[in-house]
Amino acid sequence: MAKGIIRLCYRKIIDASSQKRWDTYVFNDTYQEFFMQAQYYNQHGKYSTFQELLENVPHADRLHHLTSSAAIGYIRQLNQLIPDIANQAGKLCLPFSQFTFEIIQSHVQHKQEHRVAISFYSEPLTWIDTVANTLLIAYGEQLGSLREGKTIDTDMIMLQPYLSISSFQQEQEQEQPQSIS
Repeated sequence: MAKGIIRLCYRKIIDASSQKRWDTYVFNDTYQEFFMQAQYYNQHGKYSTFQELLENVPHADRLHHLTSSAAIGYIRQLNQLIPDIANQAGKLCLPFSQFTFEIIQSHVQHKQEHRVAISFYSEPLTWIDTVANTLLIAYGEQLGSLREGKTIDTDMIMLQPYLSISSFQQEQEQEQPQSIS
């Protein structure tokens, strides 16, 4: 029987070494937005890094949200499919509806030090089993269909760095009816 309902989280790190076109657009545009927004929090030019701003300027933690606005259009281009996570057939397959954006580090004078993370959260999945380093899943909540012996469509997603199970709801054992003798 299935193990339960899970949601996966993929944390995509984007920095100066990122090679994919989508990644470089996000890198460039989020750096530009960080640079512009940081000027408001650093009007006297006292601080050079994101960390210094966080430690010394009230409400500088808002830079995460303010900078994320530069990535929203690119995230919409993904058509609600988590990037980089493909099934065994090599197709992007994992739908998401939630994400978080985080500035890991940045520097107002050195663009190459800019580093961000976008965490994508999958829709609920039925975790059927793990085969070697691959999750056997079905999309959505399919526990009832499995209990009833119905055939369901499945997919296989390889475990990889930065992909984790972010939530888990265990399959509940069905109580067997008791007979009176």
